[in-house]
Amino acid sequence: MRRKLIERSARHPVPSVPAIYHLPTMIGPRRERASQRTRAVAAGHDAEIAKLGDIAGEAGLERVSILAWRDLDDPEAGGSELHASNIAALWAEAGIEVTMRTSYAANYPVVSWRDGYRVIRKAGRYLVFPRAAFSEMMGWHGGRDGLVEIWNGMPFFSPLWARTAHVTWLHHVHAEMWRMTLPPRLAAFGNFVESRLAPPFYRNTEIVTLSESSKQEIVHDLKFRADRVTVVPPGIDAQFTPGGEKSDVPLVLAVGRLVPVKRYDMLVEALVALKPRHPALRAVIAGEGYCRPDLEAQIRAARAEDWISLPGRIADDDLIALYRSAWVLAMTSAREGWGMIVTEAAACGTPSVVTRVPGFVDAVIEGRTGLLADDRDDVTAGLHAVLSDADLRSRLATGAREHAAQYTWETTARQTLEVLARAAIARRSRR
Repeated sequence: MRRKLIERSARHPVPSVPAIYHLPTMIGPRRERASQRTRAVAAGHDAEIAKLGDIAGEAGLERVSILAWRDLDDPEAGGSELHASNIAALWAEAGIEVTMRTSYAANYPVVSWRDGYRVIRKAGRYLVFPRAAFSEMMGWHGGRDGLVEIWNGMPFFSPLWARTAHVTWLHHVHAEMWRMTLPPRLAAFGNFVESRLAPPFYRNTEIVTLSESSKQEIVHDLKFRADRVTVVPPGIDAQFTPGGEKSDVPLVLAVGRLVPVKRYDMLVEALVALKPRHPALRAVIAGEGYCRPDLEAQIRAARAEDWISLPGRIADDDLIALYRSAWVLAMTSAREGWGMIVTEAAACGTPSVVTRVPGFVDAVIEGRTGLLADDRDDVTAGLHAVLSDADLRSRLATGAREHAAQYTWETTARQTLEVLARAAIARRSRR
């Protein structure tokens, strides 16, 4: 099961951060060592792709459909969409015919190809659920041997209609996120569907989640069987590595969508409280979202426009430069499946101060790779500790790099495929 990638899509350009965050040119022995590392990474990648092909071949998974709420090109795309895209691309590279079905994305064609897999964008935010389910039942976009449903808040109810092996990716329980993002009645309905209506239909479905803490929530809150929930952490792209120089002044970085669940208002409050103790402090909150006007107003009210910047979405090269130059990453989310930003920063040698919530408690090893905080005052205290103690900062940075080294997208793609393959083999044995 091998076929060439059909097309590699170039990333669309996004605003960059100021040129002060640049990468130094690599010269001499460092370049040679990097070349050796690149060859080793490539060899490991090829071996993992071969394993994916073997797993798929043994299970008879030649064609796989993935149902997702949003596409990676959606303006509101986040970690879930990046996770799905990376896995789909690696499965496609291994020879699996992957089709991802998502809602409509403005200014993008209905059907296109990305990194070797097909993307079909049809229907709006809410109609995508019944329409995608119906089109899969009817086989309008070709047959399949396996199905992946990404349950991101609202489910597709695939156990009711899927006639092939299927698994569900459920990154975390949304819980209070409903009321943080929707009007009261819609929030109540969403919570009812997630917590009471949908779970009984998924009792016998294999579930894949990102962290042990998310698994505990899924088992406890949704009453799923623990033996049906498999933990597969997300990977880290090989481009996230240490390098460059740290900022000359204390630099705090946050990255992610500007939406209520990230609670950036809490972070801004913590930064403002921290500023008197670190007069040279600067902060960057990189990302885009509908909470931007509120954050801008909060920053203006605090007279912090000259040292807290909101550069919007940034290109990968600029993000890596920021990870490397920041003294610490700070995230104040109310809920996370894992927090890929945390381990990406860790791979670049930057520790974190994050809230003690499911997902983050797995991505951060407290006292080794970063610090966990229970409230705004804890966030302020944690940031102060890291910014003011060079030895602590160095120790956490070393621990962060070591911890991040174990996570690769190839491993994530293989372990998620193994779950689908088990479901396919089990289904075949029952015939």
